Amino acid sequence: MLIRKGTEKDMPAVLDLIRELAIFEKEPDAVVVTTDDLVSDGFGTNPLFHTFIAEVDGDIVGMALYYYRYSTWKGKTIHLEDLIVKEKMRGTGLGFALYTEIMKQGKADGVRRIEWNVLDWNQHAIDFYEKSGAKVLDDWRVVQMNEEGIEAFLNGN
Repeated sequence: MLIRKGTEKDMPAVLDLIRELAIFEKEPDAVVVTTDDLVSDGFGTNPLFHTFIAEVDGDIVGMALYYYRYSTWKGKTIHLEDLIVKEKMRGTGLGFALYTEIMKQGKADGVRRIEWNVLDWNQHAIDFYEKSGAKVLDDWRVVQMNEEGIEAFLNGN
C-alpha cells in the first residue's frame, strides 16, 4: 500500500472514486464534476483542493480530498471533503491510512481543527470516527443552497 499526494494524472481515477461514493450514498446521478474540473480546480496557481491517493499494486483504490478553511474562532482549519475507499478494499486498513495522512497534514500545517461531514445512517463511519477521538456534533445541521436556489434567491423568488 502506498499513500501519496495526488497528481493531475490521478484525476480520472479520483472521479471514478467520487462516482462510487455517490452510489454508496444513494445519489448515483448527483455527480456533475468532470475530470477537467478536477484538474483545473486542483492544480492551478491557487488550487482549491488537495488529495492523498492510496495505491495497491499500481491501482488507485482510495483517496482523501481536502481543502483549507478559516474559522473565526479557531483560525486555519482543514475540511476533509471525502475519504473514499473502493468497496473491495474496505476493511484492509487503507481508509485508516488515508485518515492518518490527513491528521498528519493538519498537524504539519498547524491547523486547530479538521472537520468533515458524515451521513447519519453511516453508523460504521460514525463509530470509527468516535473511536479515533473525533467528536460527532449532533446539534449542527449542514446547510446548502444549490444552483437553482442561488438563482431564485438572487431573482427575489
